[in-house]
Amino acid sequence: MAKDIVEDTVDKLRLDSERLSRQLEFIIEIDKLKQILRQTVLVDKSRQENDAEHSWHLAMMVMILKEYAPEGVRIDRAMKMVLVHDLVEIDAGDTFCYDEKANLDKRDRELKAADRIFNILPQDQAKELRDLWDEFEEGKTVDALFAIAMDRLQPLLHNHYTSGHTWAGKIRKDQVISRMSKVKEGAADLWLVVEEVVKEGLKRGYLKA
Repeated sequence: MAKDIVEDTVDKLRLDSERLSRQLEFIIEIDKLKQILRQTVLVDKSRQENDAEHSWHLAMMVMILKEYAPEGVRIDRAMKMVLVHDLVEIDAGDTFCYDEKANLDKRDRELKAADRIFNILPQDQAKELRDLWDEFEEGKTVDALFAIAMDRLQPLLHNHYTSGHTWAGKIRKDQVISRMSKVKEGAADLWLVVEEVVKEGLKRGYLKA
């Protein structure tokens, strides 16, 4: 379909037909992200959240909570990271963060997916998106740490407002604190939010002590 569109319009627009074809193919490919369901449910508990919704929500959080970002964070770059960070789940699927067995081969599955999905794009754009994904995964730059902090904070908030749906009274406090430590690294001013949510989760029985 993308090739048909390109062939019909490229002469009129004087565009690089191969480049446009690959860009359109990528755009259609990432539509599949809307089909990847996460463990997190919507706040109204009506259904599971999908990866595309999650990525959009994180991008909004980066924009809205930018005043809590550490000095030097490039908000535009952090926003790009959260938009691309889960594209690999088109192939690799969503892996529950507290599922130790599923996480054993998570890295291998996602690397293989990154090689395929990003390389649909023209070389320069494939490199740009892959570099963003790699930087997020490595979690060393201030941009990546802030992006990761948003990625950890969002499902925490969902658990608070859905009566600990994902935790289901089976996840321990220390597991959550360990995973949320990235919030302290990437957005220290928001750590109090984590502490309050965990405290309330214990009080209401959403978390195990």
